[in-house]
Amino acid sequence: MTPTRTLYDKHIDSHTVCRLDDQGHVLLYVDRQVINEYTSPQAFSGLREAGRKVWRPETALAVVDHVNPTAPRRIAAMPDAGGARQVSYLGENCADFGIELFDVLDKRQGIEHVVAPEQGFILPGMVVAAGDSHTTTYGALGAFGFGIGTSEIEHLLASQTLVYKRLKTLRVTVDGELPKGLTSKDVIMALIGEIGASGATGYAIEFCGSTIDALSVEARMTICNMAVEAGARGAFMAPDEKVFAYLKDKPRAPRGELWDQAVARWRELKSDAGARFDREVHLDATTLEPMVTWGTSPDQAAPIGARVPDPDSLDDPILRQDMRRALSYMGLEAGMPLNEITISHAFIGSCTNARIEDLRDAARVVQGRQVARHVRAMIVPGSTQVRDQAEAEGLAAVFIAAGFEWRQSGCSMCLAMNDDVLAAGDRCASSTNRNFEGRQGAGARTHLMSPAMVAAAAIAGRLTDIRSLEQRP
Repeated sequence: MTPTRTLYDKHIDSHTVCRLDDQGHVLLYVDRQVINEYTSPQAFSGLREAGRKVWRPETALAVVDHVNPTAPRRIAAMPDAGGARQVSYLGENCADFGIELFDVLDKRQGIEHVVAPEQGFILPGMVVAAGDSHTTTYGALGAFGFGIGTSEIEHLLASQTLVYKRLKTLRVTVDGELPKGLTSKDVIMALIGEIGASGATGYAIEFCGSTIDALSVEARMTICNMAVEAGARGAFMAPDEKVFAYLKDKPRAPRGELWDQAVARWRELKSDAGARFDREVHLDATTLEPMVTWGTSPDQAAPIGARVPDPDSLDDPILRQDMRRALSYMGLEAGMPLNEITISHAFIGSCTNARIEDLRDAARVVQGRQVARHVRAMIVPGSTQVRDQAEAEGLAAVFIAAGFEWRQSGCSMCLAMNDDVLAAGDRCASSTNRNFEGRQGAGARTHLMSPAMVAAAAIAGRLTDIRSLEQRP
């Protein structure tokens, strides 16, 4: 009898060139890679020093996204000398090695994990690797994506393969209808809060269940994107009719008979009935509430109606010490209601939550309201195409009328590598994926939440339950 296999097993088996040992190491073929200006320079330098070419340049796509300014008027010049050199060197490398580049002024420019799906560059069944941990985003399309280091980027460019160790499998089943005001961001934050920031270390996660089935493709991307914050090296969902509809007519998607053949094959991409997973986790979506982080790790989160936890309630001395450090950095005290924490900034952006659906959610909250006087609120679309679409739909006008800054696309304040940086002591409601110490600026304090919750916080001037804001006249 043919053994049953998980979707992860099928991805790896179909891309294994050869087994390397009996410890799970294989030589893995990689279909696609996405390159940015920040993590690629040393890889290209290594190729040059070794006199090697890129083996299949047509399988790579390069974007400028990490260091570029997001000022409302886009120009090619980089105000920072280091960033300027990174961008110019990426251009040189792409020209010399024959790789397609979406530079700052390209109408297709944007954050790599937003751009690649919207171009149809990532398709179900593919294995994708890139120098960014949030490459897991592509799992929402039925692909298997994972982040790699600079030396691995060099190896991949030169050979189209990687030495890879198979992971254990974790199935996360989410069932039930999401209550009003909740989004996929709340689902993944609740999961991370439950299993911890290292709870999925060594695993590839497959998400399934009625809640997942009901989500849009863009909402699924948010979940796969943030699965890495639980330690997962990969996350994916079986592709369905929603995925096929999303991909159809994308610029890089197959056409005509090739499309029909591809969809027929993609429909087979699912775990076999009875396939065994190394671990199972279940979530009841009907019990979830809007989530926010209070600490300096994505797993230090709680429902908005909760209070800041007390370190003395923990038995583990290491966890107790970690919590005390987090509260000290965040300037919070145990017992404070989360919905009374005042913010100074609100940021909607990043590869986690800056797609068109995210902006629509935020605009519904903002419509007819004003940003609190003491809050600086920014919206950085995930790509230039998202920005153009938001303007065409009138969303940008809603944000500008409410007092938001409407900016160009880029990673921006998610990791503060350009001039979008918070000052020490600033407190930001953010739709991003990480709230580490200094992530948005040295001494800055970050609270993660959904884009709609960020919009609500910007209006209220404090962390607030979006459900109560929606009930106001």
